[in-house]
Amino acid sequence: MPLELKATINLPKTAFPMKANLPQNEPKMLERWEQMGIYQRIRQARQGKPKYILHDGPPYTSGPIHMGTAFNKCLKDFIVKSKTMAGFDAPYVPGWDCHGLPIEIKVDKELGGKKLQMRPTDVRAECRKYAQKFLDLQRMQFKRIGVFGRFERPYSTMNPQYESIVLQTFYSFYENGFVYKGLRAVYWCMHDETALAEAEVEYENHTSSTVWVKYALLDDPAKLDPALAGKEVSTIIWTTTPWTLPASMAVAFHPNEEYVALESDGEVYIVASRLAKDVAEKCGLADPRELAHFPGRKLERLYFQHPFLDRKILGVLADYVTMDTGTGVVHTAPSHGAEDFATGTKYGLDATSHVDEKGILRDGLPEYDGQYVFKANPLIVELLQKRGALLHSEKLEHSYPHCWRCHNPVIFRATEQWFISMETPMPGGKSREDTLRTRTLEEIKKVKWDPPWGEERLSNMIQTRPDWCISRQRVWGVPIAVFLCEGCGKPLNDHAVNQKVVELFRRSGADAWFTSESDTILPAGTKCPHCSGAKFEKETDIFDVWLESGASYLALIDDESSYPWPSDLYLEGGDQYRGWFQSSLLCAMGTHGTPPYRGVVTPGWTLDEKGQAMSKSRGNDVDPVDIAGRLGGEIVRLWTASVDFREDVVGSETLMQRVAENYRAIRNNLFKNALGNLYDFDLQTNAVPFEKLEALDQYMLRQTAVLARDVRNWYAEFAFHKIYHRVNHFCVVDLSAFYFDVIKDRLYTYAANSAGRRSAQTALWRISEAMARLLAPILSFTCEEVWQHLPKVANRLESVHLAEFPNTADILGDKSVPEEDAQQQQDWTTLLAVREQAMKALEEERNSKRIGKSLEAQLVITAGDPAYSVLARFKDQLRYLFIVSAVTLAQGSGNGSGGVHVEVKKADGAKCDRCWNYSTHVGEDKAYPTICERCSPVLKGMEGA
Repeated sequence: MPLELKATINLPKTAFPMKANLPQNEPKMLERWEQMGIYQRIRQARQGKPKYILHDGPPYTSGPIHMGTAFNKCLKDFIVKSKTMAGFDAPYVPGWDCHGLPIEIKVDKELGGKKLQMRPTDVRAECRKYAQKFLDLQRMQFKRIGVFGRFERPYSTMNPQYESIVLQTFYSFYENGFVYKGLRAVYWCMHDETALAEAEVEYENHTSSTVWVKYALLDDPAKLDPALAGKEVSTIIWTTTPWTLPASMAVAFHPNEEYVALESDGEVYIVASRLAKDVAEKCGLADPRELAHFPGRKLERLYFQHPFLDRKILGVLADYVTMDTGTGVVHTAPSHGAEDFATGTKYGLDATSHVDEKGILRDGLPEYDGQYVFKANPLIVELLQKRGALLHSEKLEHSYPHCWRCHNPVIFRATEQWFISMETPMPGGKSREDTLRTRTLEEIKKVKWDPPWGEERLSNMIQTRPDWCISRQRVWGVPIAVFLCEGCGKPLNDHAVNQKVVELFRRSGADAWFTSESDTILPAGTKCPHCSGAKFEKETDIFDVWLESGASYLALIDDESSYPWPSDLYLEGGDQYRGWFQSSLLCAMGTHGTPPYRGVVTPGWTLDEKGQAMSKSRGNDVDPVDIAGRLGGEIVRLWTASVDFREDVVGSETLMQRVAENYRAIRNNLFKNALGNLYDFDLQTNAVPFEKLEALDQYMLRQTAVLARDVRNWYAEFAFHKIYHRVNHFCVVDLSAFYFDVIKDRLYTYAANSAGRRSAQTALWRISEAMARLLAPILSFTCEEVWQHLPKVANRLESVHLAEFPNTADILGDKSVPEEDAQQQQDWTTLLAVREQAMKALEEERNSKRIGKSLEAQLVITAGDPAYSVLARFKDQLRYLFIVSAVTLAQGSGNGSGGVHVEVKKADGAKCDRCWNYSTHVGEDKAYPTICERCSPVLKGMEGA
């Protein structure tokens, strides 16, 4: 019975589909991983290996994930998986920040007026439910995009064990003298009615009423200069916050700047010399005449009259008075400015705040009493006008501090708060100058910062930051568990008591502070060490959430005793230099005296195609959950790998579609092509040793080994974008356009068990297995799918994620074979250069319609040395390398120049019906009249079988 020729071709066969159907198939893979307990299996497989700890910065549980959080988690997953496959034990414990204002505000809105009748524990229970809802949602969404981790038991800031560590961290500071409670002017959010830390303030544009106000001098002006004797003298202050004028207690002058007395219309005005011209113009001072000059220090402790209150105002000195705008004279309200407060402390000024927690002015004149601070501005301006103290006013748009949670403008307000002092000497320090600030600055230098500018950024922040305000006037958070003496108000600081509270929190959670359970902590007869009082009350403020999240690695090593100190890596966005990086560093310095991280990596921001930050309100966000649902979680992962994450990155629907195209190229040009030609390949019986492989197969395996080395190095450098671009090039150019094109003839037309075909299959198997392992940290779903379709091998690990990266011996199949062969590399550089020349010549002939397929052609190649010698050694392979029916090689007279000339001719002979090559020997075998000399032995072998 005659053979059907098509049936004699070794056409590709594989169950690995060309179309990935990621949205449908990824959930199935997730279910498989869940059933096999992939994360725990990895932990078991890496037991005893060196630890590598990437510590997760906790996202906030107030909504679903967005592109920025997906980008962040994918990067972390790449690092953890690549470290795992590099041979480390790299556990990953995801965490969530569950306390804080945004959740409490959301719950407030849901509860409405009902909250006022609820106990704190009931309000906290509602907040807990809200936080848990979004923790569960985000956990599911992170897993959906292929992130591995200890998701069944994450760390959470509202977990009792975690809350106890937050308290223990605070006590470390408290018992070592870093903590104090005192009146300070701090950032205050009137909308949320709480103090804010520096890290919770961001700057946005704001329009303020600016005023130039005169303060009459009460002292004899002759003290300043005899020329002023008998004159009516005032100074002029400039402020952008008229509402703070009721709290004005002093006017500040720069001690080293020169001031001038300007006379105009019978009055004299004292302003900074450098700003005199501008002040005169603004305030309409007609024909100002300079009467005297004197340094600012001469104005110290002179008295001035408040512009509308019956109050003497003290002249003070301050280095922070600037000469870039205004008058060079600053009105000082100790209750409404950090620098003002410090000046007030120095001069003994009253810092009582008459602005309540809602931002309402109290105890003032009828003109503004009971008004919200910003609404009071025009009323106070009008009052100044009536009192004849207003010299000029105008509107100014400028950068102004806003609450980063609610985005409303904030104020400074003097209130009693808890602080961690940056100037307290470190326990066991070298000197009094070895403080929390100075030691932290020294330790920052020992951390590896990526990008390197991170070191300077954090150092500058630590250098200039004030004491850390750690108290908040809210309910949802870890309470500052300190007993206060009812008699003198001083806090009790007793180690034994403190440890009992820690154990209470560990056992019952922070909610216990708001119940009677905590009332039994104090032993009977406890007395205040300051006043001997025997009655105590509990502090009701809660901790700044940055202190909570800053204690996260401390909580993790308490939970996982095998984790080392410090962690290897923290990775978060640039905003965390003022947030989590900083608070984690300070918490670690207070407990361990060293940073909690060896390295810090900072990704850029996710932007739209116009360079704007993504946000739902702008309508320019790309939802990663939506992308996973339509294109696949793998596309979100591959997009993350495609960009240089250290820069700001662009995400858009267009880019996602483009990445999806590149994904298909990798899937099909690499994996589909390789797997399709391995259907009859048995590793035990068919694998060919390296030294017996055909030259091209050896070359491609060495190219793969070099690629693998580069990829391993790039994983170590977190250069995922380099991996993406190199692999994409390898798949499209090296494999699809070259290697697969050349070996197709061998794979399809050679006898199934021929040495040439088995050689190609051996190379394909080693390449596809190596690439599945190399790409698994990025293409986690696809590489797992490939792993299941690779040829069966004894003791193959159940998941690619249990494997390690391939080394050179894995790829070449023999430890004794070197990764590089200089002669082979030189030969193939020559061969590929000639091939490129041949391809161009064939393309020209094809465009001229002189040939169709390249197999219709034969080539005549004339070459001088050294090219000729290389071509001559590979003479029998040239027709396959150039995909033509014949190649004739002639030596040219290049005299060592190596010039190559390629001539294209029509192929001689007839076309073989089986392999489509042209040959003069077609039909010589009478049994197969349309078959060439290469194919007839194959057919005979098949019929004989």
